[in-house]
Amino acid sequence: MKIVYLDAKTLGYDLDLSAVSELGEAVIYPNTPQDDVKNVITDADVIIVNKLKLNESNLQYAKNLKLICVTATGYDNIDIDYCRNHNIAVCNVVGYSSHSVAQLTVAMALNLYMKLQDYTDFVNDGSYTKSGVANKLAPTYHELHGKVWGIVGLGAIGRQVAAVAQALGCKVIAFKRTPDNSIPCCNLSYLFRKADIISVHLPLSDETKGIIDKDMISSMKEDAILINVARGAVIDEEALTEAVLDNKIGGIGIDVYSKEPFSEDHPYYKLLGNKKAYLTPHMAWGAYEARIRCLDEVLENIRAFFRGEIRNRLDV
Repeated sequence: MKIVYLDAKTLGYDLDLSAVSELGEAVIYPNTPQDDVKNVITDADVIIVNKLKLNESNLQYAKNLKLICVTATGYDNIDIDYCRNHNIAVCNVVGYSSHSVAQLTVAMALNLYMKLQDYTDFVNDGSYTKSGVANKLAPTYHELHGKVWGIVGLGAIGRQVAAVAQALGCKVIAFKRTPDNSIPCCNLSYLFRKADIISVHLPLSDETKGIIDKDMISSMKEDAILINVARGAVIDEEALTEAVLDNKIGGIGIDVYSKEPFSEDHPYYKLLGNKKAYLTPHMAWGAYEARIRCLDEVLENIRAFFRGEIRNRLDV
């Protein structure tokens, strides 16, 4: 069995990948240019991939391919219909990053709500020492306790964020396509009007692409903050950028982008250095412990497939 790992560096440089070779002949590429994918998968039985696109344009050359393993929960880069029609199994991993993503979500909310950048800058640039005053309380900041935290997408990550938000004393409301009784659910328009903190945890699909549009963003409270740790394309990025620059909302925390990495002509490039915008490089999922769990799950997906078991399958 030949295993081709197309973009190993997306899982970091600090993990031991030797276990991949224990399952078969393994060819591990730190990264593969998108145009070269078709050339390196021709004799692969198994492909491991994170971000590269796999569809008819390259999969047609993989004549031996039996299984694709995605080192992520999201799989919008894989043409599932093509795989299903050509008897190629596809597996993802679920639940491995819930704590890691929730941790960054809450960290962004706390930093934005506390105006922490302003206060640390005041000390770090020597202004505090020169001020002669024991404290500084401007800009004004507020407690999270008692605020409304709106969660868009109540899957494993959304529920973990909800638990932390409730522990901080927030009232939690949620948008969920199939509402349940565990957390008060509402429509998306109501959530955007009422929430003080909004965090987005939706998968990307035809249904969710652009679901948070300009009108939705314009309905937010003037001091509300929005955090997106899901997929960049679920939000109108241009409209969100304008809202920050025009001081229409309190701030944003963004870890995901419609194009990654984003280019200099991307709307968010205008926000570099803006204290109301925390922009991070798609790292929310990647705590060390989470990445170990992810790799372990991928390896178990491969073992299970060749044992004839159905595990984390997306094509059935």
